[in-house]
Amino acid sequence: MKKTIRKTHRYLGIFLGIQFLFWTLSGLYFSWSNLDNIHGDHFKKEIPTTHAFNQLIGISSLEKVPPIKTLELREINKIPYYWINNNYLYNAITGKLKNGITKNEAIAVANRFLKPDLKVKDVKLITAVGKHHEYREKLLPAYVISYNQKDLLKAYVSANDGAFQTVRHRNWRWFDFLWMTHTMDYQTRDNFNTTLLRAFSLLGLITVLSGFLLWFTSSPTIRKVKKRVNSSKK
Repeated sequence: MKKTIRKTHRYLGIFLGIQFLFWTLSGLYFSWSNLDNIHGDHFKKEIPTTHAFNQLIGISSLEKVPPIKTLELREINKIPYYWINNNYLYNAITGKLKNGITKNEAIAVANRFLKPDLKVKDVKLITAVGKHHEYREKLLPAYVISYNQKDLLKAYVSANDGAFQTVRHRNWRWFDFLWMTHTMDYQTRDNFNTTLLRAFSLLGLITVLSGFLLWFTSSPTIRKVKKRVNSSKK
């Protein structure tokens, strides 16, 4: 019985060891990380720059306006816009329909939210991303604004409505990778209920229990206690 338990424990340890290491490393990284820094808050202004507007055009005066279900006021490069039905962008002063924003307007949007000392390195328009992309599950198309900065900072701005989406940087990417190894979701990185994770968690529990059982069956102290109990019964 001891031999069987020992072999089971040993082979489970070898099989699960790498994943145990990833769980430990990722757990250490998470516990020692400041989530505000991971989210990139140290690159952002405490209060985004805003402007007050007057003489906005009435909704009924907009050019070919569809029936309105939702309405938001957006500021793009110091100009107000109506974002209607999550689909249409109208200039709130002229009433004209706007088909997306330009690169310079995307930079202006990012500048509203990010600190002024950041220098733009490059701007690109993306229309599709993969499952493992750092901008996954967010609005597309979008402008990627790269900054000349040691943490490889990137800001993402929606090209259709000019909404500031998020920032990504080196520490976030490390966090994202380790989160993937922690959840064992190698497809989307965001599912905490994968079959693989459940299976490894169960096997991990079995490994720990087998270790306790191995100690129980191999401990000299336990053997002495058993001998005393058996002697007292006689």
